[in-house]
Amino acid sequence: MSTLSTHVLDAVRGAPATGIAVALHGGGPEELDSGVTATDGRIGALGAELVAGTYRLVFDTGAYFAGLRIESFYPEISITFIVTEDRHYHIPLLLSPFAFSTYRGS
Repeated sequence: MSTLSTHVLDAVRGAPATGIAVALHGGGPEELDSGVTATDGRIGALGAELVAGTYRLVFDTGAYFAGLRIESFYPEISITFIVTEDRHYHIPLLLSPFAFSTYRGS
């Protein structure tokens, strides 16, 4: 079984993005788990154990930037990924109001 974590950094503020709601979905619309980024911008575990398949993380970036009173373009960011082997998957997100980037971390 595989495990999953995430880490969100706010590139504009140069700091971890605290308080972002994140939902984990499986192949369909059902929500499997959710969490909120801690003061270090991390959620250490989402979904107890993941089997092989397609998953989606949805980050509520609109609420995050609204709370900071910053205009933003993306109300949410959705990252779809595939679990293919038993390992730990880490999905970092580098965030700004008008852009984002991500990669498969370690």
